[in-house]
Amino acid sequence: MTATRNNIDIARRLRQSANAPEQIAWEVFRSYRKLGYPVRRQHPIGNYVVDFAVVKEKLVIEIDGGVHDLPAVKARDMKRENDLIRDGWRMLRIPAKASMSRDHLHAMLQKELGL
Repeated sequence: MTATRNNIDIARRLRQSANAPEQIAWEVFRSYRKLGYPVRRQHPIGNYVVDFAVVKEKLVIEIDGGVHDLPAVKARDMKRENDLIRDGWRMLRIPAKASMSRDHLHAMLQKELGL
């Protein structure tokens, strides 16, 4: 999937307005560059903008707040996830509350990366 021009613009705006769980996750995830796993935040993939992506591993990381429990949002998330998986991406969903723990974020990403 190639990112659309519109999604690139959206991603740029989203990077400027990250919520607290996304900010904490970014602090943790960006340290993985030193290990050879650069993580991108608000990364456009085709018609979507994902919270985080490890492009080298085709891993999408989504930080899900309470709004993701709403039926309409769940349906949209499932379509998006299915589209990304069909294109070869793996998905890691982290509840926003769990992302407030740096140790938990490290553990989840290390497990996904096989570290």
